[in-house]
This record gives sequence, C-alpha cells and structure tokens, in this order.
Amino acid sequence: MKVGVYIFATDYAIRVDELARAAEERGFESLFLPEHTHIPKSRKSPWPGGPNLPKEYWHTLDPFVALASAAAATTRLRLATGICLVIERDPITLAKEVASLDLLSRGRFIFGIGGGWNREEMENHGTDFKTRWRLLRERVLAMKEIWTKDEPEFHGEFVDFDPIWAYPKPVQKPHPPILLGNNTENARQRVVDFCDGWMPIAARAGDLAAGIADLRARAEKAGREPASISVSLFGAKPEEAALRAYQGDGGRAGAAGAAVGRSRHGAPAPGPLREAGRGRQVALGRALSVKTRRARTATKVKPTATR
Repeated sequence: MKVGVYIFATDYAIRVDELARAAEERGFESLFLPEHTHIPKSRKSPWPGGPNLPKEYWHTLDPFVALASAAAATTRLRLATGICLVIERDPITLAKEVASLDLLSRGRFIFGIGGGWNREEMENHGTDFKTRWRLLRERVLAMKEIWTKDEPEFHGEFVDFDPIWAYPKPVQKPHPPILLGNNTENARQRVVDFCDGWMPIAARAGDLAAGIADLRARAEKAGREPASISVSLFGAKPEEAALRAYQGDGGRAGAAGAAVGRSRHGAPAPGPLREAGRGRQVALGRALSVKTRRARTATKVKPTATR
C-alpha cells in the first residue's frame, strides 16, 4: 500500500514546499491539493460536507503554483490536484499549465478533476451549472488533443479552435493520469468514457465494492480493460483499520494525517480496492490540518514503509 497526503493549501497553513519535503522524507507517495478560485459571499449553494463551510475554501492557493513549489522541493513525490475545477479554467491555458508542471516535475503530476458543487462560483466564471459536465468533457478532450498532437484543433459545443501550436507537451505519455472525482453512476461512466481513474469521496462513496463492480462492468461494456482504470478513495479515515479495509493489491492508499503516519501496513487485507485490479488505487484521507501548528505536528510523525 502506498500512502499520500492532501491539504487545503492556504495563506495561513504550513508552506507547501515544506510539507512536500517533509512528506517525501517520511515516505509518502503523493501530495494532493484542492482548488477554489473564490467563494461568493452569498453562500446560496449548500456545502455537501455540512452546514458550515470552512474558511479554507476561500483561502486556497492556486494549486498549480503551489505544486510547482512542491516540485522544486522534491524529487520523488507525486504531485496532484484533488481536484482541479476544469469548468472554471480555459482549456488551452490549463493544458499548458498541466504540461508545464509535468515537465518541471519530471513526470510526477496527477490530474485530479471535478465538476464542482458551488453554482455561484462557477457562474462567476461564465459556466452554467446545468451543462457543466458536458463542458468538462469537451475541455478534457480538447486538452488531450493539445497534449498529443503537434497541430491540434477542436470543434465542439463549448470549445472551438482551429489548428494551433501549443507546447510543452507532458512528459508522461500520452498525458498525466486523469482522475475524476464524483460518486455517481454517471461519474463512473464518464471515467470509462474519457478518464483514467475514479476518485470518489469516502464519506459519500456508499458501497464502494458495488461502485467498483459497476465501474468494471461499464469498462468491459465499452471495450476497456477494467484493470487499466484506477480507483482512488478520497477522504479515507487516517486509521489503520480503515486503511486495511480499503487496501488493494498494487494500490496507493493516499490517506493523510498524523494517524496515517502511525499506521502499520502489513500484508494486504481483503477490501473493495483489492478487487479494482492494478493501477492507482488510493484511499486519500483528510490530510494534515490546515492550521499551521497541527500541520507541522503531523509531519513529524514517522510513517512506516509504503507498498
């Protein structure tokens, strides 16, 4: 089992380069950063996590800038967005950001993406909440063209451009792995259609084994090898028993926080991720606290070796 961390990188949390360096030194495999460009003061959209939205949601650093600092401070740590709001970004610019970060990190970037939940936030970017998933799909497909072709062009409902020259290209071929965060049947179908992995949130994943079975069935129906699609569980409890339950052969349990550092990972225990096949199988837990003191304390915990 491989272990990673995630944190809301903010202006009052531990510095991302310091956290990345500490995580790599202690054997963690990856660092995930979420994204919100802003939070509208109106707060009309209910937060899926509860009645009160934590303030880190409107204090987040830009994940690509922050991950670039992490790349400069490390040599092995995988660097990821968890998640990037593709629906709020220009696809040509975003394609360059992804490729640039993958180049500067020497092929260590993981592209976690999602459709978002805050209607007012995305509307401020000109995105219609009702069509956001169609928009996301087109932007991902357009970026794949940019990453893989010398003179890409794309003509769709939302994205439309004639042949262009756009470099650099990503180090990872054909492009960094794309993980889609969402817990629905529609999300699993989107994973099969245009992504490389599924990343449900643990607290909302429901029957994970059933979800993975559904993902495999959809992959087989589409003619894709199910084992080529990774499963990443985001927000797993940073506890040994929980990690053992999620653990799967060849997977990466990206749980985070001090408790993960203290866990002892022995032989793989039976669990839904074991049935997902090979690939990037992650149980991404709630990371080091966004508060500087707690975050720094958490990074002092020495983890066991990862698998």
